[in-house]
Amino acid sequence: MELSDGERLILIMLCEIHEHLKVKGEIDPKLVKSAIFHGNLWGLKSEYSGLFDVEETPEDVVREVTDVLDMWSFLEEGYEQLSPADKKQVAAEAGPIGKHVQFTGFDGNNEIQHMGAARFMVKEMGKFSRFKGRELNSHMPSIEAYHRMLGVFDPMRASLESPMTAAQIIQVLKAKIHPDMRK
Repeated sequence: MELSDGERLILIMLCEIHEHLKVKGEIDPKLVKSAIFHGNLWGLKSEYSGLFDVEETPEDVVREVTDVLDMWSFLEEGYEQLSPADKKQVAAEAGPIGKHVQFTGFDGNNEIQHMGAARFMVKEMGKFSRFKGRELNSHMPSIEAYHRMLGVFDPMRASLESPMTAAQIIQVLKAKIHPDMRK
């Protein structure tokens, strides 16, 4: 880590304000001042690694996650409002996926940026509140299936004014099934 003279001055002044106001926080202003005064900025990276080692989530991942969460919001809301007969139809025509219409998340091993963005949107930003309290880790790769589903959902999205119909839900859910696994 490198700091300009101006950045050093600003950080020292902020530390002094922090100390003067007796702010209780996660950053230790005495450690920051000592690291700056003694040329040990490496110590800050070591002490606060989570602050410096975080890679920004790419915008395309954020858009993709937003689209997936939006689609699943429509699917779940529509499914909840179906009659018992329509729910039976969804279960019969969409296969195992139609028996439990619920967003399970993204794979925590292979889709970590997607899962992290979804968790941040739901837990920290308060968006897509219907998913609050869920783990959002599908424990299996999901993004390819969501891409297929979005390919079906996106064209109908513009015309959706009321909850999705059973036929629309079935159509989107069927797209989740890999083409090699379809009957």
